[in-house]
Amino acid sequence: MAQAMKIAIVDDEQDMRQSISQWLALSGYDTETFASAEDALKVLSADYPGIVISDIKMPGMDGMQFLKKLMGSDSALPVIMITGHGDVPMAVEAMRVGAFDFLEKPFNPDRMSELAKRATGARRLVLDNRVLRRELSDGTQIMKKLIGASPVMERLKEDILDLGQADGHVMIDGETGTGKTLVAHALHAVGSRAGKKFVLVSCAALEEEALSKRLFGPMMPEDSLLPAIEEARGGTLVLEDIDALTEPLQGKLLSVINEQGTPGETRIVAISNLQEAGKTCEDALRSDLFYRLAALRITVPPLRQRGEDILTLFMRLSEQFSEEYGCEAPKVSAQEAAQLLQAPWPGNVRQLINIAERAVLQARRGSGTIASLLMSDHEEMQPVMTTEGKPLKEYVEAFERMLIDNTMRRHKGSIASVMEELCLPRRTLNEKMAKYGLQRSDYL
Repeated sequence: MAQAMKIAIVDDEQDMRQSISQWLALSGYDTETFASAEDALKVLSADYPGIVISDIKMPGMDGMQFLKKLMGSDSALPVIMITGHGDVPMAVEAMRVGAFDFLEKPFNPDRMSELAKRATGARRLVLDNRVLRRELSDGTQIMKKLIGASPVMERLKEDILDLGQADGHVMIDGETGTGKTLVAHALHAVGSRAGKKFVLVSCAALEEEALSKRLFGPMMPEDSLLPAIEEARGGTLVLEDIDALTEPLQGKLLSVINEQGTPGETRIVAISNLQEAGKTCEDALRSDLFYRLAALRITVPPLRQRGEDILTLFMRLSEQFSEEYGCEAPKVSAQEAAQLLQAPWPGNVRQLINIAERAVLQARRGSGTIASLLMSDHEEMQPVMTTEGKPLKEYVEAFERMLIDNTMRRHKGSIASVMEELCLPRRTLNEKMAKYGLQRSDYL
């Protein structure tokens, strides 16, 4: 489940601190109290995992000074101010400075709980976005998101590391739902542009005129963004659905590339989704633009080619969703593992994410099977199998590896617990872990 948000309560009156703390604790919040703003500032650094409720009138540093200090450290930190009767103008000023909202004494506890709920929700979203941005700019972290040890995934990771260090423009193609945008993030994060701008524009999401302005300008005076070409200068510009560019816009883009001369200034990563439609990006783009963009090329493999990565991904996703929904992850039988491995996965990883979430919801209700989920996605396919059969031994080994990996993960690397649950002697467990490339250190 998501980590509980903290609430820092700052008030010089002990009775007020305690009553607010007790009420919010009953609502499930983790509270901490401070008798002065000075004491609170020793704890409330940027990225504080929660919100602040503070009185305005306090000895020493008052609430307004306190609020300005907090906003200077983290302007997205929600601060709810408590005001006395007649202090509403001061509360309005606090809102102008950056307060989330204010409560006027005597206040309704339910109103306070409602504000705390809204504020903590907003804070969680901000912190989640910050974590995501950090991960997407950290080459080590983003490469970990490319889960899988199949030969095609190992080759993809090698290509990303190699091309990430190069300067040429890159074309990324592959079927829908394979993770092409994640690969674009990884290319940026592992290269010399990692600390510079990463700008993503969907060419299919805007009409021609709006797309032209977004890419090349001129922007309107009220627009807060620069044209994408300018915004990404020195960094990476990712163009999703590059094949949706009209002829005139293709010509403008080619002119920009030619003026730039070398990709050293701004690297363009073009993403194409035409592969499964029996077409190629080369068919959709003018040839001179295509060859400039496809100087380097990466094809992201479809899920059906990734073998037992499918089981690894399914188990990781199931664990994530089970934490989110506060329930146990579904247990996968040998038959269900084989069905997951044999499914054609036309929607690729995006489809697998959907199946994993629905499997967790089914398990929480105590009904349904993975097979029924697969069949509901592809009612026209009887049976839900790929055209490529595999030896029984491969299915058995994939299932065995999944069981050991999942059990090690649940027991956080405790060999004794895994031996007991799977009824395996230590030597056999060690041999199987070595065979499947599983390291105890990965689970600690």
